[in-house]
Amino acid sequence: MDSEIQRKIEKAVLEILENADMDEMTEYKVRKMAAEKLGIELSGSDHKRLVRQVVQSFLENQQSKAEPEVDKQVEEEEEEEEEEQTNDNVGAKEYDEEGDLIICRLSERRRVTIQDFRGKTLVSIREYYKKDGKELPSSKGISLTTEQWNAFKKNVPAIEGAIKKMESRLV
Repeated sequence: MDSEIQRKIEKAVLEILENADMDEMTEYKVRKMAAEKLGIELSGSDHKRLVRQVVQSFLENQQSKAEPEVDKQVEEEEEEEEEEQTNDNVGAKEYDEEGDLIICRLSERRRVTIQDFRGKTLVSIREYYKKDGKELPSSKGISLTTEQWNAFKKNVPAIEGAIKKMESRLV
């Protein structure tokens, strides 16, 4: 392919992409519009490959420009969400008989709490039982240090994936 024709095709494709609605645009539409604009046939494999390369390069460039904006937007949304949750929970904190903060109740007898034990913060997931009208923690459960909790939290996507895989086998 002639280098002058290649430059013309690249320029036409980029102009089309810069002005296009990227939700509606396809590679085929770009190639068809460029062919009409230039008055040449672009259905040959070399032309298709060139258009594909220009489109791919354009999309990668757009994505790299958008990533910092998306990251910033996601951070702002997360901060707003945390602030809303904090505001929603003001005065609504629940503590058990030992003074541990109850994060959530998983069932009537199971709950997640945050506690301080010998100067360490622990996340406890535990069963409780009733005795003399009080709810007391049983030995059935687990208490995780913040380091263990962070390791667990980091692996939640892998756990969810394994659950879905196992459930799909059972169906």
